[in-house]
Formats: sequence, structure tokens, C-alpha cells
Amino acid sequence: MDDSATMPAMRSSLLLAVLLAALSLPGCAAALDPPEALRLSDLSSGWFDAGVDTLGRNKLVPSVSFRLENATPDTLRYLQLNAVFRRAGEDEEWGSAYVRAVGGDGLDAGRATNVMRLESGRGYTGEQGQGEMLAHRDFVDVTVELFIKHRGEQWAHLDLVDVDRQLLSY
Repeated sequence: MDDSATMPAMRSSLLLAVLLAALSLPGCAAALDPPEALRLSDLSSGWFDAGVDTLGRNKLVPSVSFRLENATPDTLRYLQLNAVFRRAGEDEEWGSAYVRAVGGDGLDAGRATNVMRLESGRGYTGEQGQGEMLAHRDFVDVTVELFIKHRGEQWAHLDLVDVDRQLLSY
């Protein structure tokens, strides 16, 4: 039997074995179930004083801050967060914020990220003080819908947070 004829078949078999082994590595793990895998801790929400606008009016923007805790026995890598702000009773987005929550170094089992703060670019402006703005009759409360993306998976709903009607000082 000629060995040169069996070499391509052996190479193909070896290549297939290497590919199958690579697919079984942790990097190709099952999809993450965000509500089961991650918990929000140290949650705080309210209205951040964004300073004065170009017309000299006070500006308040909704803000949420928290830590993400890894509730799995595994190290999680490559997590992105997207916050969508909406005024109560409205479907239209009223601002958004994006952050890369965890990079390649990962978040070990049972550990939490540093505090992350996400705020909307949109807010309320007024000539009155910030406290008066929050009490104004036309003030509409805001919710923040948090979405998470793990690696190349689809965005998944993580949580819905009501923004407290309080002034924040960071």
C-alpha cells in the first residue's frame, strides 16, 4: 500500500479531531441565562445634576448605579450592558447608555464588578431649583430597562429599574 495515498485522509481526520476538541473548550460554552447568572447589587437610582444648559437653566438627568455579581460557578468574560430609559407610560426611548461591563480578564465566580453608573443624555431643564423640578406637576417618572450581552450572543433582558425621585450627588 502506498503511504502517500493515506496521508491526506489522515490529515483530514486529525484536522477534524482538532476542530471538535476546540469546540468543546470553555469559550464555546452554553448560552448564559442572565437572570440566573447575574445579580444587581448596591443598586441606586435618582436624578443627577448635569449642570446648567446653554440657556442657563438647571438640568437633571436620570441615573442608575449598581454592581453586577457573578452568581455562577464559572468565570464570566465579555459582558456588555445597555440601559434604555423610558418615561412612564411611553414606549419611546428617552435616552440610553452603553458600557462594557466585563472584559477578557473576566469576573470570577461570586465576585462583583466595580460600581457602574449609567445615565441618560436626556433629562429635564428648568429655571427653578432641582428640588422644585422633581416636585413639579409636569414631572414624569422614568424607568431603566437593562439589557446584557454575553460574548456574541443576543441581547437579553436583565432587569427593570424605577428611577427614584431623588437628587443624587456623585
